Amino acid sequence: MKFIVDCNVGRLARWLRIAGFDTLFEKDIDDGRLVRLALADDRVLLTRDTGILDRRVAVSGRLKVLLIEYDDVKLQLGQVFSALDIADEMKPFTVCPNCNGSLEPRDKEDVKEIVPPYVFKTKDQFMQCPDCVRVYWRGTHWQRMARELENLAGRT
Repeated sequence: MKFIVDCNVGRLARWLRIAGFDTLFEKDIDDGRLVRLALADDRVLLTRDTGILDRRVAVSGRLKVLLIEYDDVKLQLGQVFSALDIADEMKPFTVCPNCNGSLEPRDKEDVKEIVPPYVFKTKDQFMQCPDCVRVYWRGTHWQRMARELENLAGRT
């Protein structure tokens, strides 16, 4: 499943990406463009803007929209998992949380000059986004996020 996230729930985009979902997000986007992008690419629009629900394309069902009920990002993510029943579609840590690019495995030597020396010494597996060039590894933050995703997906 693919998503487009309204600016009023922008932090949700990062968590959906961490969970492995293709998720578009632009900070300064008007509702018309948001709707056009969702329709053009068959994306579910996630928003807190009730006005979008009143648009003809939403009322007719052509536009898939989920009205996000919560302020807290983890409750938002839990709502998306529950409402759309997508927990089994998760592929955590395969999408760049920064830019939505697909992460690719990298050999340790390939990232030697990019990652901090301690990380290079202590970690063996690395992923990199070819689009924004960020490098990711399984540190304590990764473990916390993995536990949180499993919890929100109802697997713990």
